[in-house]
Amino acid sequence: MPRSFNLSSLNKTRRAALYFGVGVFALPFAAQAEAAGTEEAGTEEAGTEEAQEPAPEAIRIAPQPVLSLASARESAAQQANAAGSSQTQGPPAGAPGAPPFAMQKPVFDDTWVSLGIGAGLVPSYQGSDDYIVFPLPLIVGRVGGVGIRPNGPGFVLDVFSPEPSFGQRKTRLSAGPAFRIRNDRVAQIEDEVVETLEDLDLAIEVGGNVGVSFPGVFNPRDTLTLQTQVRWDVAGAHEGMLVEPSIGYRRIFGTGVLLQMNAGLQFVDDSYAEYYFSVTPEQSAISGLPVFDAQGGLNSVGSTAILNFDLDGNALNGGFNIYTIVGYTRLLNDGADTPFTDLRGDANQFVGGIGVGYTF
Repeated sequence: MPRSFNLSSLNKTRRAALYFGVGVFALPFAAQAEAAGTEEAGTEEAGTEEAQEPAPEAIRIAPQPVLSLASARESAAQQANAAGSSQTQGPPAGAPGAPPFAMQKPVFDDTWVSLGIGAGLVPSYQGSDDYIVFPLPLIVGRVGGVGIRPNGPGFVLDVFSPEPSFGQRKTRLSAGPAFRIRNDRVAQIEDEVVETLEDLDLAIEVGGNVGVSFPGVFNPRDTLTLQTQVRWDVAGAHEGMLVEPSIGYRRIFGTGVLLQMNAGLQFVDDSYAEYYFSVTPEQSAISGLPVFDAQGGLNSVGSTAILNFDLDGNALNGGFNIYTIVGYTRLLNDGADTPFTDLRGDANQFVGGIGVGYTF
């Protein structure tokens, strides 16, 4: 079967692959903070609203929630800058009325990192109705002027990640390479029929991500992001291509809670569809499943929601936070019609998880 991205088959929409494993949270979705004018630098959701508040009596720079999947940390950092600008306008040290202490420096500066580990309940394979517990590692941050955020079991880099700065947030472009590992049907197959077939190979997908973020769309403390990611398998597994357009929304509540939602589509080519959804005559003879010839197209539609809670209510000082995630994906076309899903699984795919992160 030819290994090309069959755009003409989009009307037949196929394949499903918004599978959350090891961090399907990708979601993708991660936030890009814009410290009063710069998002991913870690200064985003503070907004001018906080910058206008008087300096707190106990130098607790208006805390901001931290988003586990990149957005948490970055959104909080933005508040750091907004609040910081307000405090720096006070009387100089030593002057009458000056506070007898030095201003606390926010953790979100030019270089910061957030590491985390958690556990999630995910389908045994894409299309399975059996669920397994899977580890959910996390790394988010900004190092050497480059932003880092999760991408399922992988990560995305933002080469346009801005430095923290004071000022009003602006529309921002993000772009950079994207990486993801796909371990679908590589191991931990719970279905006794599917397990009789040979395990698939680990896929390593490499490509690019481009997005644009609009601050203050419905509220001074929210951000709407439109982005598209394209990846190719370079490990010789499915050897195909995926295209994933999505829309994300992020909003801060109070001083220690951040909500991030994401909805997206996934398109795959014939090579991907053939590798994960087709049943060859040989496989049919072994498993008893009917022969099935899959083609590419629209794989799935899905959405996720992530809540992040800063444990001390002050996201600006770093430290520990807890993040939770829930997600739903509906497999479509051949992703739903393949015997692996139709006879041995379910086109409705769910995911849930919880983790602990630390920012420094």
